[in-house]
Amino acid sequence: MTLRIGVDTGGTFTDVVAYDEVTGTVHVRKVSSTPQDPGLAIVEGVRQILEQAGDRSMAEVSYFAHGTTVGTNALLTGHGVRTAVITTRGFRDLLELGRGRRPRLYDLQADKPAPFAPRDLRLEVTERVRHDGRVETPLDEQDVRAAAKVLRERDVRAVAVCLLYSFLHPEHEERIGEILAEELPGAYVSLSSRVLPEFREYERLSTVATNAYVGPIVADYLAGLRRRLAEQGLAVVPHVTQSNGGIIPFEAAEALPVRMVLSGPSTGVVGAAGICAAAGHPDIITFDMGGTSSDVSLVQGGEPKVTTGMELDGRPIRSPMLDIHTVGAGGGSLAWVDAGGHLKVGPASAGADPGPACYGRGAEASVTDANVVLHVLNPEYLLDGRKRIDEGAARAAVERIAARVGLGTEETAQGILRVVTANMARAIRVISVQRGYDPRDYTLVPFGGAGPLHASRLARELGMRTVLIPPTPGAQSALGLLMTDVRADFSRTRIQPLDEDSAGRLGAVYAELAAEARAWFDDERIPAADRTLQRAAELRYVGQNYEIAVPVPDGELDAAAVRGVLDAFAAEHERMYGYSSAEEPVQIVTFRVQGVGAVPKAAPARQEPAGADASAAVAGSREVYLPELGGFTPVPIYRRDRLRPGNRVTGPAVVEQMDTTTLLLPGDTLTVDEHSNLVVAIAEPVAATA
Repeated sequence: MTLRIGVDTGGTFTDVVAYDEVTGTVHVRKVSSTPQDPGLAIVEGVRQILEQAGDRSMAEVSYFAHGTTVGTNALLTGHGVRTAVITTRGFRDLLELGRGRRPRLYDLQADKPAPFAPRDLRLEVTERVRHDGRVETPLDEQDVRAAAKVLRERDVRAVAVCLLYSFLHPEHEERIGEILAEELPGAYVSLSSRVLPEFREYERLSTVATNAYVGPIVADYLAGLRRRLAEQGLAVVPHVTQSNGGIIPFEAAEALPVRMVLSGPSTGVVGAAGICAAAGHPDIITFDMGGTSSDVSLVQGGEPKVTTGMELDGRPIRSPMLDIHTVGAGGGSLAWVDAGGHLKVGPASAGADPGPACYGRGAEASVTDANVVLHVLNPEYLLDGRKRIDEGAARAAVERIAARVGLGTEETAQGILRVVTANMARAIRVISVQRGYDPRDYTLVPFGGAGPLHASRLARELGMRTVLIPPTPGAQSALGLLMTDVRADFSRTRIQPLDEDSAGRLGAVYAELAAEARAWFDDERIPAADRTLQRAAELRYVGQNYEIAVPVPDGELDAAAVRGVLDAFAAEHERMYGYSSAEEPVQIVTFRVQGVGAVPKAAPARQEPAGADASAAVAGSREVYLPELGGFTPVPIYRRDRLRPGNRVTGPAVVEQMDTTTLLLPGDTLTVDEHSNLVVAIAEPVAATA
């Protein structure tokens, strides 16, 4: 059992990567996704990768990990299950009231998203816990049984339980869970004290309702895939990615699907961080452009930035996750013309079915079609010949857009690329400029099937000087599954002063969380030598309504350690907001512990340099439309599998490989490093603007 497999399901393609632990060989395969049943593409992709790896069998697989968007898609499309809410009496409408903010400040017609649980399925029970955890009114169990009877009659499949201050006193929720198990056997029950034991009742309620809404969908999907893989001979426990970049077993993930909202893109960031740190580029901005969307994230010092929540379609979700921003700009994103005659791109996508027009089934112009028309993409085939390209269909689709905007076909295709580049640049500014980071200080790391194709133009748009393209960019998220650890997050809200006299109180809370983490390590059978605990705290000045997360050192907390935490908070507050207040009292709000279990990983291989001459990698040339050079220009085509460390290529040039295509614009210089990454120096970067 020496074969490790990672599978990432995207909107257009399903990527499969196999890593042979003995030889160090990496095998990559892409198959068309099957949106109606993602498991079909997964099983087919695994079959093909085993064949490609030398007719191996499933019994030889020592590790299997999967990144999925099943839960996210259910949320975005509104295809979850019939969900109810049980809450403290008097708080029935909290899910609908929210924070009282309009989605768009100046749009008087903007509507808030409809709650996942309609009002007739939001029921109240008698109980009350005070802000200090003291029980003021005991739980009325007859209320709970009466509510369960109503929900049974209304054919509810999932129930979210969220009581006021249950993060301080979870016993009432635990008892409601026991009663629902008796009264509603088979229903999916989600307790906020388990899903999110933190304060801010609206965000906690929204998160647990979201967890319940998609819970049965994700649980059924993972259980079905687990059975399929077992039937194919998989003997090991399959794992799935969480939004925090770590992995957990399928069965554990079925209870917390809300922690898988960013399951797909998170491991791509983790893998890119590892690859780039080994290559001497610890500060990077990742750019994952697939068929439907682009995901961007910032990595500093080799560590991805993390956050405690996000909004998905207007609904807050609180869960530890990598700080990833998504925009509807992918290879399949469709071009269209608005009522004012302006060219737009996305967020609608051709997806896997029918796909871009050049794939032979779609009719609308996509970003991929624009690249085919300009011959940036091979106008005959992709995936080393496994995907035939219909250039005529792509041209016809773009011509229909050109007729509406009054431009030539090539000009329109180039316009499509400019619009989508602007969309992607805007997304990167959200996670960089708007948070106090200058993108010019970072290396751009593109991956996904379409990332390297647009990286050079995107870097110019942002004023970035260096682009690093990993060896298998088209399947980077799948490879990242083989480069990440087992992770779990534990948190507790306990609002209290933070000063040098509070070390003992802080240590007691961290001891509770560490005990939970150790129990999780035991359940996962992680050897003691492979266990790591990482502590953090969310702090704020008294009176503020937002927190800043800072690391907390290992070991016993004493006055010196607390002073170090306070200094770190002041420095981060200064960086983010331009000031800090040494005289202001500080509160600790939420304690966090992340358990990390190290597992064997695929490591980037090193090779000896072979000199600067890259002529052996030239596979021919073709006319590529480059407005910088006045139109169609002969451009050399390089095969990436023939490039060797030390080789240098000067743009304009195109580098083709099975899973992606890289475009070098005039003046760009590419060098292959010792890990087989393509490191591109961008010519004449322009100043970035906010």
